[in-house]
Amino acid sequence: MRHALITAGTKGLGVQVTEGLLKCGYSVTITYRSDEKAVLKMKEKWKEDLNRLQFVQADVTNKEDSKRAVAEAFSRFGRIDLLINNAGPYVFERKKLIDYDEGEWYEMIEGNLSAVYHLLKQVVPIMRKQQYGRIVMYGFQGANSAPGWIYRSAYAAAKVGLVSLMKTISIEEAEYGITANMVCPGNILGEMKESTIKEAREHPDSDTPIGRSGTGEDIARTVLFLCEEDADMVTGTVVEVTGGVDVIHRYR
Repeated sequence: MRHALITAGTKGLGVQVTEGLLKCGYSVTITYRSDEKAVLKMKEKWKEDLNRLQFVQADVTNKEDSKRAVAEAFSRFGRIDLLINNAGPYVFERKKLIDYDEGEWYEMIEGNLSAVYHLLKQVVPIMRKQQYGRIVMYGFQGANSAPGWIYRSAYAAAKVGLVSLMKTISIEEAEYGITANMVCPGNILGEMKESTIKEAREHPDSDTPIGRSGTGEDIARTVLFLCEEDADMVTGTVVEVTGGVDVIHRYR
């Protein structure tokens, strides 16, 4: 049985990914930071499959927490085939770089870039021994071309750095059967993060060229494809799932 480690997989965009993995027969270790209610909700929904589920409370911006999460995932299931880097902080307030305080800057860089580094350091050696692995990271529309994104300077800088890290890992680890790719969600807000495509189609959205909002299921379908065993020719790739929405130019 393939085993996936997903960060922040109990709510937001992580929910549909976690549930998609379970539906496909994976065992899944999920990290969560503090929301016990979300954990209990998922345990209740998947109570018949708890033998394939493990929840680990961890702050992935903390190096020691990351080490412990990986150790617990490996100890329980004996392998780690997938690493889904779903967690990542974000500053919702619109403000220019000069208005960021130092703490916000480092939170964005550490949480969206360094946190992935710490997980890779623990997980990649396991994948090398297995001669198999799938790594998925999250970015934003246009990250592949390093665009300017007004009011999102720190987050954008971290994610653009992550693009290069992902591409480098995809080359360095290819000989071990490991792929690395990035998924870039569009403007998926509020309850739509945990919604299905069917639910989105029931509520048309005129602000989106395709006529509906993006959903967590859209992201999950893309992640699951990249994690397929036969998707090994797709590596070092940035996949945008935006429905044609121009996210980064909304404020221009």
